[in-house]
Amino acid sequence: MIQFDEEKEKGRVEVLLKQEEEALASTLSVKYGVPYLDLSAHPINIDALRVVKEIDARGANLAVFNITDKKIDVAVLAPTNEKTLELIEDFKTRGFTPQMYMVSHASLNKVWERYKDLSYSSETSSGALDISNADILDMMKKVETLEDVKKLIDGVLSMKRAYRISKILEIILAGGISLKASDIHIEPEETSVRLRYRLDGVLTDILKFDKETFELLLSRVKLISNLKLNTKSKAQDGRFSIKIGDAEIEIRTSLLPGPYDESVVLRILTPEAISVPLEDLGIHPKLLEVLKKEIVKPNGMILTTGPTGSGKTTTLYAFLRKIYTPDIKVITIENPIEYHIAGIVQTQTDEEGDYTFASGLRSALRQDPDVIMVGEIRDTETAEVAVNAALTGHLVLSTLHTNNAAGSFPRLLDLGVNPKVISSALNISIAQRLVRKLCPVCKKEKLLVGTEKSLIEKTLTEITDASYLEGVQKEKVWEPVGCKECNGSGFKGRIGIYEAILIDDAIEKAVIANPSERDIVLAAKPQKLLDLIEDGVLKILAGVTSVEELRRVVDLSRME
Repeated sequence: MIQFDEEKEKGRVEVLLKQEEEALASTLSVKYGVPYLDLSAHPINIDALRVVKEIDARGANLAVFNITDKKIDVAVLAPTNEKTLELIEDFKTRGFTPQMYMVSHASLNKVWERYKDLSYSSETSSGALDISNADILDMMKKVETLEDVKKLIDGVLSMKRAYRISKILEIILAGGISLKASDIHIEPEETSVRLRYRLDGVLTDILKFDKETFELLLSRVKLISNLKLNTKSKAQDGRFSIKIGDAEIEIRTSLLPGPYDESVVLRILTPEAISVPLEDLGIHPKLLEVLKKEIVKPNGMILTTGPTGSGKTTTLYAFLRKIYTPDIKVITIENPIEYHIAGIVQTQTDEEGDYTFASGLRSALRQDPDVIMVGEIRDTETAEVAVNAALTGHLVLSTLHTNNAAGSFPRLLDLGVNPKVISSALNISIAQRLVRKLCPVCKKEKLLVGTEKSLIEKTLTEITDASYLEGVQKEKVWEPVGCKECNGSGFKGRIGIYEAILIDDAIEKAVIANPSERDIVLAAKPQKLLDLIEDGVLKILAGVTSVEELRRVVDLSRME
C-alpha cells in the first residue's frame, strides 16, 4: 500500500511553483531588457535597506539589496509599474545611481524580510540615525557598568547570523552614551580590533573583537556618516546624529589610515554634557565674582585657553547662557556647533567652502551683534578681526591654544597683534584643565605625609591672599579606591581647575615690552588670583580630587 505524504507533496508543489515563477521572471527580463536575478542565493546588504522605507518598498514592489557609494542595486517585480518608476526617479534625485534587476515575488519577499534585521535603528528624514524606540532605551537603562557593555557586545558577537552588524554599532553607541563617554575608539591591531571608551578624559579598554566583524562595522560607520566606502588611503571626517526621545546627539566620525586598517574615533556631543551652569564648572567663588563682572561689560575680549578637551567651549557656552537676554544680539561662529542655545544665532565654519572663522567673524559684524563668540583664534586674520571687534563696542569670547593664562599674551603677539592694542582689547585671559572627581561612595581618607605634604605646604605658601585659606583643613587628603558606582576607577565625573589674569597697568607695561610667559606671571602676582596648581591643591584638600589626578593634568615640578 502506497502511503500519501501530504507534507512532501506540498513541498514539491512549492518547489515547482517557485521554479515556474523564476522562469517567468527570467522570460520577462528578456522582454523588458532588464537583467534577471534570483536572490534566493544572493547576499543582501542590510545597510542598502536604509535607502528606502519598508512601507514605500512594498508599495512600489521593489527592494534595494546592495549599495556601493551612491550606486544601488534595485530588485523590481515589474519595471514599467508606475509606482516603481516614481521611486526609481526619486532615487536619482537623491543622487543615487540605480541598477534595476528583474526578480520574482519570492526574491522580493526575501529582501523585505530583512527589514526586521535593521536592529533598533532607522534613518530619519534629516539623516539622523533614530534609535529612539523602547527597546534601545531599555537596553541603555541596563547599561550601568563597563561589564554590562562588554556582555551586550559579546552577546551580539556570538550570534552566527550575518545581521549582527546591524545591531553592534547601536550597542557600542548606546553603551558610550549611557556611560557618558566623550569618545569611542575602534582601533585595528595586527590580529584583532580594540574597542575603548574615553571616560572622564581617560581611555578605558572595553574588549577586543575579530577583524571580519570590524570590516563590516567600518562599512556601516562610513555609510551613516556619508563617507566614501572605497577610500582607505586617506583620512575622512563625517557626522551623523542619533535621536533619543526629544534629544538629538551628534556623533562626529574621524577615520585615519593605519598599518592594519582604518582607525575609527566617534566623538559623542551630548547637549547635557556641554550645558553646565557657570556656577557648577568648579570656578573658585573669588574668580567667579571677577568673571561675572567681566562678562557683562559692553566690549572687550575674554579668552579661555588650554589644550583640546580641557572644557574651553563648555565654559564659553556657560558665559553665553549667563549673559543672554532678549534685548541683546548674540552670534557664534563655531566648528562644529556643539550645543544649540535658544535665541542665539549660531553659524558653522566650512573650510572647504571658504567660510572660515575670519570670514564668519566679518559677516557677523555686519549683523549688528552685541556679543560674538569665535570658536577659536588660530591665525593672524582671525586675531586682528576679533581684536578690532573688541575695540569697536562688541564683547568677544574666544579660545586660544596655549598652556596657561600668561601664554595668551605672547601668542597674540606671535599672531601679529599690535602690543598697544592688546591691553585695550583684552579684558581677561583664563586657563583651565579638567580633573576627575573622586567617587563620593568609595574615596578613602588618609593623613597628609611625605612628599605629598611638602608639595601641598609649598603650594599653600604661594597663596598670598589669606582669605583663600579660611576654613581649609591641611591634615588629610583622599585617594581613589574603586567600586561599582564608578566602574572600579575611583573617579566619577570631572570638574575644572582655573587660573586667570586681568588686564591692569602692570600687565599693560609688560605686554608693550614683548614679554615672555614668565614676565606676565610676575606682573600678575599682585592680582592675587589662584593659578592652576593652587586651585587644584585647594580642591585636593576639599576632597574633590587627588594629588595623582592633579599631577596627571598639570606639571607640578616647580612645587616638588
